[in-house]
Amino acid sequence: MKGFFKSFLAGLLALIVFFGVLFFATIGIIGALASQEQVELKPESVLVIDLSKQMNDKKVEDPFSDLSGEEVYPELSAAIQLIGEAAKDSMIKGVYLIAKDNANGFASSNELREALSAFKSSRKFIYAYGDYLSQRAYSVASLADKVYCHPKGIFEWQGMSVKLVFFRRMLDKLEIKPQIFYAGKFKSATEPFRETAMTDANREQTTQWLNDIYSQFLEQVARDRKLNADSLRAWADRYALDRPEKAVAVKLLDGLRYDDEVKSEIRKKLGIRAAEKINFITLPNYAKAVTLNKPFSKNKIAVVYAEGDIEYGKGMPESIGSEEYLSVLRTIRNDDDIKAVVLRVNSPGGSSLASEIMWRELELMRQQGKRLVVSMGNVAASGGYYIACNADRILVQPNTITGSIGVFSIVPDLSGFMNNKLGITFDRVSTSTYADAPSLTRPMREDEKRIVQGEVDRIYLDFKQRVADGRKRDIAYIDSIAQGRVWTGKKAIEIGLADEIGGLAKAIEVAAKLSKMTDYRIKEYPEPKSILDYVLQTYPTEFSRTQLKRELGEEEYKIMGQIKKLKDMTGDVRTELPFRYNYK
Repeated sequence: MKGFFKSFLAGLLALIVFFGVLFFATIGIIGALASQEQVELKPESVLVIDLSKQMNDKKVEDPFSDLSGEEVYPELSAAIQLIGEAAKDSMIKGVYLIAKDNANGFASSNELREALSAFKSSRKFIYAYGDYLSQRAYSVASLADKVYCHPKGIFEWQGMSVKLVFFRRMLDKLEIKPQIFYAGKFKSATEPFRETAMTDANREQTTQWLNDIYSQFLEQVARDRKLNADSLRAWADRYALDRPEKAVAVKLLDGLRYDDEVKSEIRKKLGIRAAEKINFITLPNYAKAVTLNKPFSKNKIAVVYAEGDIEYGKGMPESIGSEEYLSVLRTIRNDDDIKAVVLRVNSPGGSSLASEIMWRELELMRQQGKRLVVSMGNVAASGGYYIACNADRILVQPNTITGSIGVFSIVPDLSGFMNNKLGITFDRVSTSTYADAPSLTRPMREDEKRIVQGEVDRIYLDFKQRVADGRKRDIAYIDSIAQGRVWTGKKAIEIGLADEIGGLAKAIEVAAKLSKMTDYRIKEYPEPKSILDYVLQTYPTEFSRTQLKRELGEEEYKIMGQIKKLKDMTGDVRTELPFRYNYK
């Protein structure tokens, strides 16, 4: 029997080793195939950019994308570099924008617009087409030489709207009492759990920033199409452009075309025969066909992508975990070849402690002589502003969402839900008055509420002091523009929370200038994971989230995320954007 078990265990071990080696060999082969794939660039090519594809700040890591046949679009900074390269590339004659929808935020779209505008100045053509055109897609497509819509399609021109979701009545029905503490009259991150509609303060700030973004959109379109911004606003107010032919009549569209008709026009532009195939090359394939210029230099500028919620600890792949980013920033601080840091922030905030941990490491970096420049993306608010406030320079897009300098905490009382809905009761023995505080299974006492509110007020004061020191302003002034209030990038410059308009590329130029560097190379952080780390750590989470999103739908998935966030933030003091907005 002893011999049998020996043989069995040896065989089992051999199988485990065999399949382990096979697994890692397969991964290696897949990685090698993916890295070796080349795309041939042909003469008279047209670069295809699909605006419905999201271009994140951080590079999307998916080594299996080539095998699945699904194109993964490059990160925003790479996309902008590729458009710049295409402007100089004699093989590329024009750009074809697929403008049905736009998965990118308004600030990201603004950076894309600037890159496309520079491309257009190289005297190459840009055509935009959509079976339907959403407003957000049109915000980029309007600069094209020709903008076409399907004859039976939809042209969206109806203004912008923000929809917020409120859970107060659901919590009442479940007998869950959200015990809420906050500092700043505009700090409305807790409103979904304590109100059934927007407070007056939240409606005031939302109205202002949304109208700022809308006005910027109208001004851009008016310049692109040589129209009057007041007329554009009036057409939306009256819903006057309910059919695409009406948009043609007022010159927002250049015509109604079927897909084949647009392709025929592009052929004429290229000077090729009617039956000849157009050499379309997608942006991801163009990335494989060209090598972007990366000059070698000992001097380095570190570009750190801080994208997602700010979370204490390790965090998720799509969040900013304080543990990972502390390690990244410390590595940068100890690298003498790195002379400057550009922090690209695209975050609504999150944990106040995690924000403070990152702020401290950035401050130590500056004290060692490294210049710090912040480039704000679509959103850099609350905790996202906390980690940015001590920068030498802060660059924004006009429609960046920023500010929201305020603090909150939530401690749900689940005793009613547990007792009356589930029949679960609790009892306790404690050695001290506050031994079980804060507790989810009993209401908070008044003295406990005073302690939590005092902690919120203390962190709010620290937050304002950080901003006052970083922006070299009096704390009383910072208090007047704080209060959890949200501002657009344009307004942030006016009130001193930001310095100038510009995207990531300009922020790098500013960092080089401040550091007095004429030659440098870019080093991006966090560094990409190995294929093994991706398979073991990232892929399972990404796969589960993708499947869940597919089953629930985009909007339902976001609502579920908000409910989960209530559970996760219990007892934590947060510096977070006062809403998860979804505007069209």
